[in-house]
Amino acid sequence: MSLFGSLFTGVTGLSAQSRAMGMISDNVANVSTTAYKRAQAQFATMVVREAGSRTHRPGGVTAQAFYTIANQGPLTATNSPTDVAIVGSGFFVVRQGENDGDVFYTRAGDFEIDALGNLRTPSGFYVQGWRLDQNGSVINPNQLATINVQIGNGIAMPTTRVALGANLDAQQPPFIGTYTAGDMAAYLSTGTGIQPHFTRTIEIYDSLGRAHQLTFAFLKDGAAPNSWFVEIVADDAAVEAASHPNGLIASGTVTFNGNGTLATVALTPAQAGTNGARIDWLAASGADPSDIVFDLGTPGTNDGLTQFASPTSVAFVSQNGAEVGQPAAIAITEEGYLVASFTNGQRQRLYRLALATFPNPAGLDPRSGNVFAATDRAGEVILRGAGEAGAGRLVPSALEASNVDLADEFTKMIVTQRAYSANARVISATDEMLDELIRLRR
Repeated sequence: MSLFGSLFTGVTGLSAQSRAMGMISDNVANVSTTAYKRAQAQFATMVVREAGSRTHRPGGVTAQAFYTIANQGPLTATNSPTDVAIVGSGFFVVRQGENDGDVFYTRAGDFEIDALGNLRTPSGFYVQGWRLDQNGSVINPNQLATINVQIGNGIAMPTTRVALGANLDAQQPPFIGTYTAGDMAAYLSTGTGIQPHFTRTIEIYDSLGRAHQLTFAFLKDGAAPNSWFVEIVADDAAVEAASHPNGLIASGTVTFNGNGTLATVALTPAQAGTNGARIDWLAASGADPSDIVFDLGTPGTNDGLTQFASPTSVAFVSQNGAEVGQPAAIAITEEGYLVASFTNGQRQRLYRLALATFPNPAGLDPRSGNVFAATDRAGEVILRGAGEAGAGRLVPSALEASNVDLADEFTKMIVTQRAYSANARVISATDEMLDELIRLRR
């Protein structure tokens, strides 16, 4: 009869409101949980009458949890270089084990580095990303790996470019005589040969981070106005003699316009490299050959060498190499690259974070540890880099906060409490009606 149905309807109401209160309590408890996505109860009627029948039969109500996974939480700034927040779509990919185990997804970017150098979440999940080569390019876009920031004892940066800016004195008395390429190198190496009018030494680095000295030597040509002989010479004890007699790396001429600006640069490497002059270091050193471009300025400008009637002076010297540097810090960039900084000022990209996107992120299944599992309802996962093809952008040194609104939760709590009391009242009223029915037989 319908009175008993009313009892069961009241029970379903109590059960549904209890589940709703459980969701509210979870939301309030996780108001400070990084990237927590609040759950909200979705109530649905339970109809038990036959189709087309106009007779009402009490059915009840059910409550299911809906997780607001797609709703963005506010960002909060932090002081940790390994914290990162997602703005927009996407999830970080994490794995339960270091090299195996189930794959999960999370919005919480409060990462930390463990004793083995692995990047992990506070719940112990290992963060996944793409490995990068020495040039910062992805090695295999189809394979993710646990991000590990252990980088050994450091890196060296071999010199590949040397630039010199200097003024050569136009009033310098020129050399009168016969000059042969290598004469200045011979003088610098053995003291015999032709003494240059001006020299400048620059420190460069080989592939092992070992420092070497390169000397730029200039000699004003007496046979042609506004022309200087130039030789670039290394310490002959550091290079192979067969490739570089007396340490000669390159030789040639530089000429100037009548207004003092550079006109031409003509350098011939002793050993031609792919991009410039190749330096064959002594085989016993173990270093790879260096391939160096020498930049003496742009013709028609005064951004490098010049020839004015003023004392010879150096404006600048620069080179892009560095000695061996030790790891100093790890940081995450807006593009999702994990970058290591070294004490020699160099930076190296190690990994790139992978962001997973889903057609229906609300269909993901929440799991313990602030992670989600993929489901059929969520759709097929697609891995992208930050900011690519709909994936969100990253904000370094920031975290996405919980999207729980306490004012909203307290309001729902009041409504849920009242609804629970009302359903309990339905049960007690129905009980009184049944008691009245039973007393009819007395």
